[in-house]
Amino acid sequence: MSAETIVTRAPGEKWRPTLGLVVLAMLLTVAALPLIGLSFVRLYENQLVRQAEGDLIGQTTVLASVIAREIAEDPARDALLGPAVPMPDPAAIEPALDLTTDPILGRRPGAADALSLSSAASALAARLAPLLPPIRTVTLAGFRILDRDGIVLAGGDEVGRSLADVAEVATALQGRFRAVMRVRISKHPPPPLYALSRGTGVRVFVAMPVLVDGRIGGVVYASRTPDNVVRLLYAERGKVGLALLLVLAVTGAVAFVFTRAIGRPIAALMARAAAIGQGAPVAANPDSRFGTREIAALAHSFEVMALRLRERSDYVATFANHVSHELKTPLTAIQGAAELLQDDEAGPGSTMSTAERQRFLANIVTDTVRLNALLQRLRELARAEIASTTACTTLREVAADLIARFTEVEIRAEGALDRPLPLSPEDAGIVFGNLADNAARHGASTVRLEATIVQEALHVRIADDGPGISTSDRDRVFEPFYTTRREEGGTGMGLSIVRALLQACGGSIQLDAVERGTAFEIRFAPKR
Repeated sequence: MSAETIVTRAPGEKWRPTLGLVVLAMLLTVAALPLIGLSFVRLYENQLVRQAEGDLIGQTTVLASVIAREIAEDPARDALLGPAVPMPDPAAIEPALDLTTDPILGRRPGAADALSLSSAASALAARLAPLLPPIRTVTLAGFRILDRDGIVLAGGDEVGRSLADVAEVATALQGRFRAVMRVRISKHPPPPLYALSRGTGVRVFVAMPVLVDGRIGGVVYASRTPDNVVRLLYAERGKVGLALLLVLAVTGAVAFVFTRAIGRPIAALMARAAAIGQGAPVAANPDSRFGTREIAALAHSFEVMALRLRERSDYVATFANHVSHELKTPLTAIQGAAELLQDDEAGPGSTMSTAERQRFLANIVTDTVRLNALLQRLRELARAEIASTTACTTLREVAADLIARFTEVEIRAEGALDRPLPLSPEDAGIVFGNLADNAARHGASTVRLEATIVQEALHVRIADDGPGISTSDRDRVFEPFYTTRREEGGTGMGLSIVRALLQACGGSIQLDAVERGTAFEIRFAPKR
């Protein structure tokens, strides 16, 4: 049978995913982790925006301080200063832009025409213009220095034009700091991967007022595009691609290992189970190609279970034949005697003597007694197959019970008498009672029980001083229905019941070779 066994679901049965589907889902999840990570880029973009805002705040604050000192030391300071404005809160300015809640304004309005600069403003612009190029080179931000009226003194290509109508600049001309986000317009189209990020289309603008003695002296207007994770990833797209290939390779390797170590062995085990169910032979040693240790152990346990069930089935079939044979003999005898008695009715015309009639009746009674004995033994055997493994007793209690039951035989017990036996008192009575009864019926006068501990296992030896068992019968003593006392009512079931009871509790029994009498040794598994 092919390992690709299809398991169908019965109507109304609860749906359960296959192992392959579970493994596939796990592998796809692992493979998708890098892509899922990209979706979480948005969580970091807001922090990147605030980082850009914080950098601009620090840079414009320093530049505003430099400009304020230049104006304060300029002889024409009054011409450079505007009206008085409310002094801002002395607390530090903290980044406050939020990409998720704050509006993203449109593109910054272009500069408007303005009146020509005064001589004092032109002189100030000449002194400040050299400061901006090195700052721009290091910070990668755009800076513009505006005068008290919002006219660009330095920075960019809008010198001499007015930005007073720009919202953030207008706020700064009133003495208050303001930061906004505006749509970023790039000269080059962004790579397709940038579509995953919202921050790539945003530029942060800050307007820092320049204050001298409570009067507005100008504005430092700066802008910068926040750092972007996707842009960095795109710049490293070669390495990202290599990492993706590595993830796919590892995922494929994991899938291969899962399939070889789990998927195929389980499919093979399912096919094996189906084959055994259809009558295929059971192997004592299962196939060793069952992947992991756990699945190999499962396969071994399954094969052992199947082998035992097959052996049990054979045993039941053989036992049924024995039972039918044993029951057929007395039933045939009873039927024949009854028919003879029925044909020869008692009376004047009877041809059967009273003695013959009594003999037939005695045979019927004898065979009935044998049938009752056989049925009793069968019930004991059935009980032995499902013997309790939780109750226990001791050999001392067993010896006391045997002494009370078999007064015609001397019972001696020695050794580890208080070591618990994994048998209930009733089952122990059946096991040791059968052995003692056999000894008594074969002429023994003494039965000796000796308990010893061998490597944590309990061994019990039962020996008698009877005539012993002949060599020809030694190999058949545990065979069901085999007896040398059939005429005396023996059923041949006693030792079979003893062995079944011991096997049910993990024990075993064997016949020992001795010079005189009979000796059995019972072994119980060590405690766990």
